[in-house]
Amino acid sequence: MAAVGFVGLGVMGGRVARRLLHAGHTVTGYNRTRTKAEWLLAEGLRPADSPRAAVEASDITFSMVTGTAALRAVTDGPDGVLAGLGPGKVYVDMSTVSPSASRELAGKVAERGAAMLDAPVSGSVVTLEEGRLSIMVGGDREVVDRVLPVLRDIGPTVTYVGPGGRAVLMKIATNLSLAVQMVAFSEGVLLAEKAGIPRETAVEVLLHSVIASPMVTYRGPFVLKQPEEAWFDVDMMQKDLLLALEAGRELDVALPTTAVSNQLLTAARAMGLQERDFATVFTVLARMSGLEE
Repeated sequence: MAAVGFVGLGVMGGRVARRLLHAGHTVTGYNRTRTKAEWLLAEGLRPADSPRAAVEASDITFSMVTGTAALRAVTDGPDGVLAGLGPGKVYVDMSTVSPSASRELAGKVAERGAAMLDAPVSGSVVTLEEGRLSIMVGGDREVVDRVLPVLRDIGPTVTYVGPGGRAVLMKIATNLSLAVQMVAFSEGVLLAEKAGIPRETAVEVLLHSVIASPMVTYRGPFVLKQPEEAWFDVDMMQKDLLLALEAGRELDVALPTTAVSNQLLTAARAMGLQERDFATVFTVLARMSGLEE
């Protein structure tokens, strides 16, 4: 069992930390808003007063924060992750951030004599709690092999995708499809409803059809009722789509459906829906179609 640090104990990060605790690891965790992580104390989490303290108490430290700016906030400065790193330590960032920022950070980690992996996840709260989360990893292969047992305690599917920064790019490529699929699903439901088919019936048919991907299966019902707490809100999804569009421009890859999905998320924000799960693109399309959400 490893001594593990965890920085960023939000909706997903907190549940990842709990899986590590249940696997028998010692976990020292830090969250900017400490009260949001207090539920983990009963699970055995050891609280840290700063990211640096979490790193210093651990052999392997994970982070899962909202984006590039948040990552810099927890890694830089005298109390940041970087300040606590040293020879032999491994830092694993699971955030979805700019690939170039991830590579830049990996260089700073190397200067401290430590090693960094980018290891974002694919899945939701449901897949995480069911033990079906998949992880994509970028970085030095030998380091990946060293932390592989710990990664598999988080999720059973761990795929090495190449050097540092590649995994976070793969995550961006994955997430753009989540938004596009949700838009297509919403359009199908609304087309059926406008023709006189009850919304509930349309959802049931589509969820038992060939288009029912895992994402559609667990998020499709949100067009009937949004969850009390967003699994992945509008702002978070739009952040990922903007990263995808930026990468598409850099790599000369046309992303037309991603661009349209991004505009619908902008409309959702204009309607005051930014704190809802991104499945609320259905609401945007419903209003555009003259229907109630």
